[in-house]
Amino acid sequence: MRILLQRVSRASVRVNGEIVGEIAHGLTAFVGVHGSDTAETASWMAQKVVNCRIFEDEMGKMNRSLLETGGSVLVISQFTLYGELVKGTRPSFMAAAAPEHAEALYKSFLGELIEKIGIARVAAGVFRATMQVELVNEGPVTILLER
Repeated sequence: MRILLQRVSRASVRVNGEIVGEIAHGLTAFVGVHGSDTAETASWMAQKVVNCRIFEDEMGKMNRSLLETGGSVLVISQFTLYGELVKGTRPSFMAAAAPEHAEALYKSFLGELIEKIGIARVAAGVFRATMQVELVNEGPVTILLER
């Protein structure tokens, strides 16, 4: 599983012109699922996301987690995180999980986040939909998590 985390001051996702997920201060998590990922992978990644210390403390150091700041998470499925351009110029997505497997683990990841921080603080896009994501990356801070 690969997750591209961005610390944001706000973020939203639209499908067919309608906002389906929106947060203020927190993280946007772009989630790619690998073919070999399991529910254990999703759980481990959720734990990392909520405990990742990338928010500033009173001294200006990145020393606080999402749990400590009370921030929210906007989760976006993104199989293109497994795009590879080793040969040619057209990306290959062979490492990405099949849609059925990916959706199950994406939902598992969402469930783990909700369990850890509460449903009011987790928003999401629509799996397999064409989405328009808007965000204001704060910092900028961008972290790539992989397992």
